[in-house]
Amino acid sequence: MDVGILFDLRNPNAWHRPWADHYARSLEFCEEADARGAGGVWFTEHHLFEDGYLPQPLTFAAAAAARTRRVRIGTAVVLPNLRKPAQLAEDAAIVDLISGGRLELGVGAGYRVPEYNLFDVEFGRRFTMVERNIREVRRLWAEGGITPGPLQSPVPVWGGFYGPRGVRIAGRLGIGLLHISHKLFEHYREGLIEGGHDPETARVSDLLPVILADDPEAAWSRIAPHLAHQMNTYRQGSVEGTDHPEPPLLGPDDFPDRPADGSWATLEILTPEDAAVRIHERTKGLPVKHLIFWASIAGMPDDLVARNIELISERLPVLLAKLSGTEREGGTGR
Repeated sequence: MDVGILFDLRNPNAWHRPWADHYARSLEFCEEADARGAGGVWFTEHHLFEDGYLPQPLTFAAAAAARTRRVRIGTAVVLPNLRKPAQLAEDAAIVDLISGGRLELGVGAGYRVPEYNLFDVEFGRRFTMVERNIREVRRLWAEGGITPGPLQSPVPVWGGFYGPRGVRIAGRLGIGLLHISHKLFEHYREGLIEGGHDPETARVSDLLPVILADDPEAAWSRIAPHLAHQMNTYRQGSVEGTDHPEPPLLGPDDFPDRPADGSWATLEILTPEDAAVRIHERTKGLPVKHLIFWASIAGMPDDLVARNIELISERLPVLLAKLSGTEREGGTGR
């Protein structure tokens, strides 16, 4: 497995910097990740967020591709339903060409009604639509339906789905699953079989709610206000355009400890050593390809971002490799 870093380009009013400076600094962080040996830089999509959440991840991915040489260039995720399949096929192909064949295309159905309204797309049929649109994008690439086509053949495609229905769609399409869950993995394998794909081709990746720091307790006090902002926007965005009541606002002290069942907390700030153990435990037995980590939580301080990227890129892979090697030597590896 490799490790990558995800950017959402949030720029909240409380910590706002000029937009051009913010985008330039984020590209510098992409270069830093590339130079330090990260496995990928990833970009995600939302629309109509007050903090300027990145709306066009493939546009930014093209810029990052031109500024880097080795990292994979990924989306986690882009929303096919908000674009014509030919447009997505062309945009993704250009990123793949600029990057020299480094694109990892993560796609999802989305969950916000206002985003669908913005593009005049029906929200209620989003899962049916996303399966059809992914199939069409891949057909256009395979049959030369757009020019120029991507360098990779095929481009790695990932389904960012979090429930049984979406997970089975990823399986039927024969694409990777951008979600690490032992419980849902069986639905994914069933989908692969249903679609006529060898279940041994299963592969999973995910965005983990983890920030790395030398002193997690000290970092937590600085990051918690940013996490409160992030979670409030997600919670409020999930009910916009619906008849559901608006959820109460969270504060920096409103985040519980890690759940008793061992699943991830909302965010965990860990040393690389502790993170490696947690990740090893949570991913054991799954065919993990990419682990993705937040570069920043809603505009958190640059010194914490820089150190997070450094620890993810340089320290964490060594520790994960040691744990995997120990497991193989003990005879319990796959």
